[in-house]
Amino acid sequence: MIVRLVTAALAVALLAPATVATTSVPLRDLRPSQQPPSPVPPGERDRVIAAATRYLAESPRTITASTSPRSAGGVHDFSSEGDYWWPDPQHPDGPYIRRDGMTNPANFVEHRRALMRLSVQVPALVSAWKLTRDARYASKAAAHLRAWFITPATRMNPHLRYAQAIHGVTTGRGTGIIDTIHLVEVARAIEVLDGAPGWSPEDKRGVRRWFGDYLAWLTTDAYGIDERDAKNNHGTCWVMQAASFAHLTGDEAVLQDCRTRFKTVLVPQQIAADGSFPLELERTKPYGYSLFNLDAFATVCRLASTPADDLWSFELPDGRGMRRAMAFTAPYIRDRKSWPHPSDVMYADAWPMRHASLLFAGLALHRDDYVDLWRTLSADSDVEEVVRNFFIRQPVLWLD
Repeated sequence: MIVRLVTAALAVALLAPATVATTSVPLRDLRPSQQPPSPVPPGERDRVIAAATRYLAESPRTITASTSPRSAGGVHDFSSEGDYWWPDPQHPDGPYIRRDGMTNPANFVEHRRALMRLSVQVPALVSAWKLTRDARYASKAAAHLRAWFITPATRMNPHLRYAQAIHGVTTGRGTGIIDTIHLVEVARAIEVLDGAPGWSPEDKRGVRRWFGDYLAWLTTDAYGIDERDAKNNHGTCWVMQAASFAHLTGDEAVLQDCRTRFKTVLVPQQIAADGSFPLELERTKPYGYSLFNLDAFATVCRLASTPADDLWSFELPDGRGMRRAMAFTAPYIRDRKSWPHPSDVMYADAWPMRHASLLFAGLALHRDDYVDLWRTLSADSDVEEVVRNFFIRQPVLWLD
């Protein structure tokens, strides 16, 4: 009941015009003990509409607008290169070598940038439509979605066979599947867009067909299986994506598999007794990776939990679960300087952001302090590394 009340308050604060209350039970009529605090920052509505209005002037740009000379794929195939792979100083013309945590600025990133642009613009446009019911925002979002997933000349093929390639080593890897975490909030926006002007039943079917095809590839291809079985944040992000795309396409079998995998694989393999993520702590960016993995864990819980199978409350016999993971990390979001582990080798000062884990866990676990902390943090960044690793930006899409 508490979660329903808080969620209702969030939705009212975001969706209602400043001078109009739109709730069946006016909050002012609730007893003081029933008054759910609204954690939404006062400027959130203005933030969304300002961004979406800027995006009205920008045309869709898909992966077909740029190609990599090193990609083994075609014009419709997504291509990227492993971030931490560099030319070998001892063998400049030979295979690349790995430098963990150090991003090679010469690698091909244009397809990833195009995907990030989609993930920034479409959720903002759909959020603005949900807030205002202004058809301009819905129509522009629909144009992006048709270009990416339907139009033959510009659509992306529903696979990632050529993602995170390594020069001289491989034309693609299962590791590259993490590049489509940016479709998670796009998928959420598509669900919200249903029924909007400019979004036809044919559009709805066509886009869901693309996501269904991609989900089938994700769950059956050898690259997909490799990524599913990764033991760190890559495995978490596979489950998050599978849950997101299954939620969009109505694939209950995959959703059930995600719930099972969360309980039998993700929690046992990744969460330590103190609630930390040891596999992220041993990386060269332990703080950023821990926050990133926690957001992915929380998004899985938000997407896949049901009243009968609540992933938020799931715990192993020794107490490991989302409550403990949040309890470990939240203090270091509140006070970055108290982080007891090594500092990140790059972008150490770019975190934290307004992490979805705080909002989702705050609502689900009845922790007002998490939500209060969430609302104080930055919602947007112009640092590309942050944009790449911060994939839930529009809370209005996630509130019923």
